[in-house]
Amino acid sequence: MVKIGDIELPDFPLLLAPMEDVSDPPFRALCKEQGADVVYTEFISSEGLIRNAAKSVKKLDIYEKERPVGIQIFGANLESMLQTIDIVERSNPDIIDINFGCPVKKVVSKGAGAGILKDICLMEKLTAEMVKRTNLPVTVKTRLGWDHNSIKIVEVAERLQDVGCKSIAIHGRTRAQMYKGDADWKPIAEVKNNQRMHIPVFGNGDVNSPERAKEMRDDYGLDGAMIGRASIGNPWFFKQVKHYFNTGEHLPEITIAERVEMAKRHLQMEIDWKESEMQGVLETRRHYATYFKGIPHFKEYRLKMVTSNSSKEVFDTFDEVLHKFG
Repeated sequence: MVKIGDIELPDFPLLLAPMEDVSDPPFRALCKEQGADVVYTEFISSEGLIRNAAKSVKKLDIYEKERPVGIQIFGANLESMLQTIDIVERSNPDIIDINFGCPVKKVVSKGAGAGILKDICLMEKLTAEMVKRTNLPVTVKTRLGWDHNSIKIVEVAERLQDVGCKSIAIHGRTRAQMYKGDADWKPIAEVKNNQRMHIPVFGNGDVNSPERAKEMRDDYGLDGAMIGRASIGNPWFFKQVKHYFNTGEHLPEITIAERVEMAKRHLQMEIDWKESEMQGVLETRRHYATYFKGIPHFKEYRLKMVTSNSSKEVFDTFDEVLHKFG
């Protein structure tokens, strides 16, 4: 059993990574239903929250069926981050997660996300003060370091643990790599194997098949896997991994009917959550290429899905797909 604070999780839990414009409540709920053990919100700007920016506030929405759910926040200003804790607590999440890993320029340029990897002392201080501010478990998601020459993740993880961080998820790339090259899990294993570490250490980056998840568990000895891009348009990924763990075999391929049904549910959930047909249609577009990945001669249908502004047209296209390919 793995524990984040008092939250009990199964052995080698699978976590849905926080992903901007992806891990919103409808998608998190679908992933949870398909076996995700913990889900995280999109990352939320502390400055946006304290200014009451509508987009940031909307990201605080949580469905009960998602739990345990972590709200992830980012920022580099201590006072803003502490005010954010007070705002976030009103949404009653199970976990508050700090983003020390986002590599995007507009975040990094403000010293937030992966930008804070240049200032480990500030990283430690922010974590310590946030832990003091709340009774909820505070966790961290980060990267190996700023670049290859500044990897100090073993020391960083130890320092964060020592000020009260309850788990750490580490993406196996530096900020300089962005999402290029292969994720390196060896330094994450070094964190886990540090005799002083006693909080869960989760691996992230390139967990794109059940075999890779098993490798992270068995060969690297990590406490769990955080799944990001492999879940986009494929909320079944969590179920596929767990089935492989239990049986050593792959689940049968997801049928066209199952894909259509999931895409329909996803679209309707987005419309209901956004309370807007147009917003619901726009939010789900990025998932369609992967919901229907691998279907030959699919281009004209995908084009209709991603260019239509009418939910009826998209639902009709789903039915056409089912009729033609199902």
